[in-house]
Amino acid sequence: MLPAAAGASVDPDGALRTYARARLADGEGELGLAVSSYRQALAADPTSMDIARRSYFQALESGDKALALKSAALLDDEGLLPRDGTLLRIGDALERKDWTAAGAFTDRMVEEGNFAFLAPMVRSWITAGATGAYAPPVLDPKDRFAPLARRYADEQTALLALAKGDLNTARPAMERALALRISDAAALRLTFAGQLAARGAKAEALALLAGDDANYAVARADILRGRKNAAGAPFSPARGFAQLLARLGVDIATDDSGRAMGTRLARIATFADPLGAEPHIVAARLLTAGGLPVFGAEEARKVPAKSWHAPLAQGEMVDAMAEAGDKPGAIALAQSLAAVPGAEAERYVRLGRLLADVRDFDGAAAAFRQAQARYQPDAVPWLLLLFEGSALEQGKRWEEARAVLQRALKLAPDEPVLLNYLGYAQVERRQNVEEALALLKRASALKPTDSSITDSLGWAQFVTGDVQAAVPVLERAAAGAPTDVTINEHLGDALWAAGRRYEARYAWRAAAVFAEGDAAERLAAKAREGMKPEYAAP
Repeated sequence: MLPAAAGASVDPDGALRTYARARLADGEGELGLAVSSYRQALAADPTSMDIARRSYFQALESGDKALALKSAALLDDEGLLPRDGTLLRIGDALERKDWTAAGAFTDRMVEEGNFAFLAPMVRSWITAGATGAYAPPVLDPKDRFAPLARRYADEQTALLALAKGDLNTARPAMERALALRISDAAALRLTFAGQLAARGAKAEALALLAGDDANYAVARADILRGRKNAAGAPFSPARGFAQLLARLGVDIATDDSGRAMGTRLARIATFADPLGAEPHIVAARLLTAGGLPVFGAEEARKVPAKSWHAPLAQGEMVDAMAEAGDKPGAIALAQSLAAVPGAEAERYVRLGRLLADVRDFDGAAAAFRQAQARYQPDAVPWLLLLFEGSALEQGKRWEEARAVLQRALKLAPDEPVLLNYLGYAQVERRQNVEEALALLKRASALKPTDSSITDSLGWAQFVTGDVQAAVPVLERAAAGAPTDVTINEHLGDALWAAGRRYEARYAWRAAAVFAEGDAAERLAAKAREGMKPEYAAP
């Protein structure tokens, strides 16, 4: 343990009480109170590594930079700093322009291994800060991490070259970086355009923002009028490092297992570049996705209204408000964003999904059709047709829904989710059951480990009278999704029909644990009276 500093008094009992309060608030989801309590507990007993560790993670989650740095230093002294803590210390050193410390922490990052592939980019920024020499990162082709580093090297090379004013080096690097992130390139396009415009390359900046997209409207107007914007400010080493971490955070947070780490990286990015738009936008997105929408909204608000990136931040605000429970507010904001000239398809999709959540299925279908209108008729993405078909189906407009879904299937005949939706919707209605069964068999063959698709196939087999084939398929689906209400009810119905009545009741009881509404009443009746025609799953 660390010795108490000279003249400092340690109150372990008080720290323990405050720590207990922090843990209780943590467990109740009261992150603000938890962080405040961890801060007090750490001040009362800076020798407690348990308190320091909890403080570190909660500080990153809540965005408390001072507490994050303090707890990181305490953990580091004891050799207990998490690997992402090294990134925190690099960012702090870069922001303070302590190039020696930044280099030492980067060396440590390489030794630790986890983020070693970032080293060439970080070292380029350190060199730029220390000597003014803006050199692109050099990747060792023999390094096993080189392929991973290349995913970030082009963007970093472009930013380094732009900071130096070297447009010849920047141009090809920008093209490669944008091509790599074609599905999520709006923020990066705005950043690159700002850098180009600030260096007199107005035509190239406008070319990056071609078209009438609303996300680019303010930026295009400013460039045409020669107005300056924060997007054009030269990238400092700390800002370049922040951009790198934000991009990595997005890539890591592709599923639940990586979301916590991705969120911490995004937070560290906001610490290194508190005025940068992209780190705050990424942090907002990941915090909302991770169940912390209040903090996500706070991050979105940190992007100024006059920023070129403000429209993207407002989109994140919509998601944060909806996740926080303010559906009316989220819908109102989404409607205002969709009402502007040149509104992108994604704005209509966001609005449509919100309307579907509040069961305004007609409004949702209309929004999805407006999203489709942003494409040429022969280039409408199948997913937008699926969204529209789903809204129509849930809105009791089945014949219209089927036509839309069949159109989508012609565009994407091998998409499992589409095959499953159209197949199952017909099975539910006992319509074209043999054709639906064929669709579900194709879906299952394409994605055999998907429990939802497996359930659809098993249920279709049951509905068509093949109980013996259905039971093992539904058992496999339930094994993959043991808490799913629909899957367990389907399994129970099939087991009852197969004469395995004790197991059927067990499956119904498993379904009843999480069932609500009509499903809960139906399952309770089955448990009491056994299977009757009126109790069959829909």
